[in-house]
Amino acid sequence: MFHERLRRVQAKVQEALDDALAFHPDVPVVHAMRYALQGGKRLRAFLVIESARLHRVYEPEAMPAAAAVEALHAYSLVHDDLPSMDNDELRRGQPTVHRKWDEATAVLAGDALQTLAFELCCDPALGPRRIELVTALAKASGAEGMVLGQALDIAAETAPAPLTLDEITRLQAGKTGALITFAATSGALLAGADTGPLTRYSRALGLAFQIADDILDVEGDPAKTGKKLGKDAAAGKATFVSLLGLAAAKVRARALVEEAEAALASYGDAAETLRDAARFVVARDA
Repeated sequence: MFHERLRRVQAKVQEALDDALAFHPDVPVVHAMRYALQGGKRLRAFLVIESARLHRVYEPEAMPAAAAVEALHAYSLVHDDLPSMDNDELRRGQPTVHRKWDEATAVLAGDALQTLAFELCCDPALGPRRIELVTALAKASGAEGMVLGQALDIAAETAPAPLTLDEITRLQAGKTGALITFAATSGALLAGADTGPLTRYSRALGLAFQIADDILDVEGDPAKTGKKLGKDAAAGKATFVSLLGLAAAKVRARALVEEAEAALASYGDAAETLRDAARFVVARDA
């Protein structure tokens, strides 16, 4: 059931993103945007759609927000892959945008994907509370959230000592967790409902997601992950695995999944697909 719903969201979000770019000019930067928007798990979009459904905001009304968070996420990956940041050559099994085109095109494509995200968040279909959604996305993606996390990650590369567990947790709460929290709470925001339970859910989920990524970096299959593995260990960077050990990291991830599931108690059976999503993030192989 979960995987079927996830595949459906993946297809619908891709349609929405394709439609959003349908009338853009036929120029290299737009080709690069379309390229960057292909594939991926679409977990963030799924969280938008499912959190909205919990609050009786149904798919047509929530889809612009689901597409927006994926456009924002795609921008972050394009920029993270740049030589001045993580300097990656593969993403989702394909050459990164700066490798397929050039660095300037990648920077501009990322910039345009970011602005596309906010354009989508202003869609009237999202209703009268969309300005709250725009504000939440700005906070999650900017210097209070994702950008802060990336800045801390870059600073850690030249720090005199590896980061502590608390420092890694803070870093990843921004770099990975902030956008996941935006996605999971967006339905409550659109409905004018209490975001507390979904905030607790998403904070545990985001941390579990990152621990799972760190585990995959150690024991994953590059053919399935679609990217080069082992870079953190080679660079001597602190991760949840390096600090906790592989076995303890897996235990911590499972405990976070249980924490995420417990946060949804007030929704009862209606939140089962969100519980499935929490289980998925630590069971995935990509």
